[in-house]
Amino acid sequence: MTNEFDNQMETAAAFPSDISRASDETTDDIEARLCRIWQEVLGLDSLGLDDNYFDLGGDSALTVQLFGELEKVFKIKVPLPMLFEAPTVRELAVVLRSAGADRGASLLVPIQPTGSRPAFFCVHGPSGDVSIYYDLARHLSAEQPFYGLRSQGLDGKLPPLTTVEDMALLYLKEIKAFQPQGPYFLGGHSIGGTIALEMAQQLQRDGEVAGLVALFDTIDWSKVPPPSVFSRAYYRLQRWKFQRSNLRRSRDVVPEKPARQQASNLSAAAPSSEPSVSESAARRQVGEANIHASAQYVPRLYTGTVIDFRPVKQYRLYAGAELRWDLHAQGDQEIATLPVYPTNMLGDPFVRHLADGLSKALDMAVSKNEPCRAQFA
Repeated sequence: MTNEFDNQMETAAAFPSDISRASDETTDDIEARLCRIWQEVLGLDSLGLDDNYFDLGGDSALTVQLFGELEKVFKIKVPLPMLFEAPTVRELAVVLRSAGADRGASLLVPIQPTGSRPAFFCVHGPSGDVSIYYDLARHLSAEQPFYGLRSQGLDGKLPPLTTVEDMALLYLKEIKAFQPQGPYFLGGHSIGGTIALEMAQQLQRDGEVAGLVALFDTIDWSKVPPPSVFSRAYYRLQRWKFQRSNLRRSRDVVPEKPARQQASNLSAAAPSSEPSVSESAARRQVGEANIHASAQYVPRLYTGTVIDFRPVKQYRLYAGAELRWDLHAQGDQEIATLPVYPTNMLGDPFVRHLADGLSKALDMAVSKNEPCRAQFA
């Protein structure tokens, strides 16, 4: 994985750049702080706002150090591969502003911020983190903006939210600060799908439009029976079997590059700094709060568009018909069964099946909601 990251760095460094040597002056505090960080990490006395990081000698080791400093200074965790998208101080400052650097830490994470299509907003899974979506985002079209919504409390500064309703309300606030008008295209893995569904419910309640809700291996967690000693043991056995089955299937898949341009061929496996003890404790609390909230949430009937991506086989503990969304989805519902067992839906090489299905669903949803977009324009 490290070699792949180094190769990407070398590829990006090979791209020609228009380096401006004019007397660039920073236009705000974010650009000024970025310049100081770049100078310290790269060992430079001066640099221009449009100087390319890779042309200045940036490599994978320095990039880890650079993003560690960015997180300390701006209190925002920006994906390491974002440097391919924004390799200059001026461009990276735009990313940091959109992530909330100028208004405090934002829960909205720009995983793939560029593109001409309507943005897709994807809610965190049980861990509260959104790095699980990097592979999915890179397998979508280069024109598909992709934003993740991470949990409150991962940094230990605020307590985690304890209900799905409160999470949905806060995440909608974050989205509307970025995109004031809908339709909104939402999704999420596991409990992230549950939260996305509640967000769509709240939008409908307020007379707004949710163009699509995409569920990735999501069930009605409130109906999961209390696990017994036997069911726990059988779950572990199934997990082992599923992992082996996925491994065998992955050997039959011919590797291929995603459609994204090579400079944007991002990898979720890019190295990152280890969390501190306090951060680890905060993440554990967030995970516990998320799982408890999803178990307490009782979904209502939903009349909008839902696409339910399911693995080819589910854990027996989660396989009951009453746990599926069929009874709740009263509108335009589609069920998409993917050729993958649980645990690997979001990982290569299987994530490309999800990406293909999601792309088609987004195409249909965007086309269906074009009259709404024209009305709001």
